[in-house]
Amino acid sequence: MGTAIWWVRRDLRLTDNQALTAALQHGESIVPVFVVDPILLNSLYVNERRCAFLFGGLRRLAAALEARGGRLIVRHGNPAEELAALCRTVEVSAVYAEQDYSPYAVARDARVAHALPVPFHLTGGLTVRAPSETLKDDGTPYTVYTPYSRRWRNHPPPQRSDILPAPHTVSVPAAIASGEVPGNAADEPPNFVPGEIEAERRLRHFVDGLAAPIHDYANHRDRPDLEGTSQLSPYLRFGMISARLAALEAYDASTGATTAAGVDIWLSELIWRDFYMTILHHFPHVRRGSFRPEYDAIAWQNDEALFAAWCAGQTGYPIVDAAMRQLAATGWMHNRSRMVVASFLVKDLLIDWRWGERWFMQQLLDGDLAANNGGWQWSAGTGTDAAPYFRIFNPVAQGQKFDPDGAYVRRWVPELQRVPTRFIHEPWKMARSDQVRAGCPIGEKYPAPIVDHGAARRRVLAAYAAVKG
Repeated sequence: MGTAIWWVRRDLRLTDNQALTAALQHGESIVPVFVVDPILLNSLYVNERRCAFLFGGLRRLAAALEARGGRLIVRHGNPAEELAALCRTVEVSAVYAEQDYSPYAVARDARVAHALPVPFHLTGGLTVRAPSETLKDDGTPYTVYTPYSRRWRNHPPPQRSDILPAPHTVSVPAAIASGEVPGNAADEPPNFVPGEIEAERRLRHFVDGLAAPIHDYANHRDRPDLEGTSQLSPYLRFGMISARLAALEAYDASTGATTAAGVDIWLSELIWRDFYMTILHHFPHVRRGSFRPEYDAIAWQNDEALFAAWCAGQTGYPIVDAAMRQLAATGWMHNRSRMVVASFLVKDLLIDWRWGERWFMQQLLDGDLAANNGGWQWSAGTGTDAAPYFRIFNPVAQGQKFDPDGAYVRRWVPELQRVPTRFIHEPWKMARSDQVRAGCPIGEKYPAPIVDHGAARRRVLAAYAAVKG
């Protein structure tokens, strides 16, 4: 018995929080503490909008703790130093935290364990299945998704009894100095209200009832023009909802054959998330280069002007530009759109996938190293379950298939509002008089394509073939 620290990291919630529960079971009182780490705030991957979402989540967590008689302690500085000092100040007997798997988190936690004068315990909770749970029979990690997924699904599904309830009361020692949560509510992204309450509301909307989006997920998940996804990824990124609870609700939503396909595919997205965490944990070299090192020798063009056009949504390919502008405006992008723009950057522009990976991390609210790296390497054909290097998305065909009426393009590329649907994904094919009539003369109001897709396809195939040869 005594006082335990709950070190809040990527678990900004009270429900189904394994680290919080372990800390509460350890002692008579707990100290919930978040350390604002300057190394992360000054990273090349930092994103002000994502930080504002994080800090908004912290403010709501602090309010939830205060409603239960506790409070959140905020410290600024080196986590090892701040936690060690807090242990000495409060006479703490143990520190609990949810395990993270990025190379920085692993190294940081090792430093913290060495600096603390008390035991440091890491719990599960970031993933549904920890990287150590889903291994081959010989104890080695999977590097292909499909057999990983089969083994993952062989585990018993989460049960309602597995979900840890939020505590009714939280006892915190009174005399502990605390800093302020950076930022203010005005900085929070308007499209994604931070916090556990909003995360649970979104999950309920997605899975509850026969008309819930999860039931049509198999048909609608690839349509960026529809509201067919959960948009829970920013909340999972910071643990404002537990992945285990999300998986349980998905299992419970499967009420028959007509809904099973949507539920099954959405569950597969949670499995992909666990898989990429597992890859990052066991193969940390992916943080800097290709999972398949031979692809690090690709002769990238890396044209900075083309990269700038891609970032700004000025490529002349409407589906690509709509996606990049959605990202710039909201900090979020539909998953199909992510695959389209990634393929375009790597395969059409022959720009190193790491440029895109970094840009996404600098823009995305849900920017997560494991998932972002895995997704980019899949698109580039350099990763584990990589799309074959010769699979190259045609941006026109992708737009025609997944935004058939052009609603997504018209929303995010207003220059094309009046373009007829038959030309919405290739407006340069309109007669000049029709371009003027639609208010988007190509090359003036809207750019001409910055690259010819056919020629780009031949070029990238040659570049990859040279490496494989």
